Amino acid sequence: MKRICVFAGSNRGRNQKYTEMAINLGKALAKKEIELVYGGSSIGLMGVVADEVLNHHGKVIGVIPSGLLHGEIVHQNLTELYQVKGMHERKAKMAELSDGFIALPGGYGTFEEIFEVLCWGHLGIHQKPIGLLNIDGYYQPLMQMVHNAIEEEFIPKTHDELFILEEDPERLLEKMNHYVPPADANKWRE
Repeated sequence: MKRICVFAGSNRGRNQKYTEMAINLGKALAKKEIELVYGGSSIGLMGVVADEVLNHHGKVIGVIPSGLLHGEIVHQNLTELYQVKGMHERKAKMAELSDGFIALPGGYGTFEEIFEVLCWGHLGIHQKPIGLLNIDGYYQPLMQMVHNAIEEEFIPKTHDELFILEEDPERLLEKMNHYVPPADANKWRE
């Protein structure tokens, strides 16, 4: 993997471990010479990861819609910045540039981004690894919801393997590096 797209909150959240793990993820990406692709902001967990990659001489590529330039406060030290028209173009560009995806804790935007790439994997649009950095069990409720959908036969059981859940950034990157997409399963039951 040469580039990883990271989805993360534009706020830091109330748990200090979120910031600590965002720092650890940034260090791990730089150490492994994996470029960061992300939303281009200098604030929140997004900014923390970008700062850490840059502090360790890594490369950071931001993708931001022109309408969010002021609200998200564009990072001024990016290796490269793509300015796009809207959110759909932003997500498509980040996916195009990336070899895999990681979600840190975040809110609606992070959920929407991670579910979109999960859906694309589910449909076979891509076969890239998807990781959830499960800091202090942040993603456990999401996992319960996914497992419920599998149990109720809305998602094939093999598609439980579309994502990797891990608490440590280094282990998550290692597992993503060895990712094998699930065996082709018929998404449609009828």
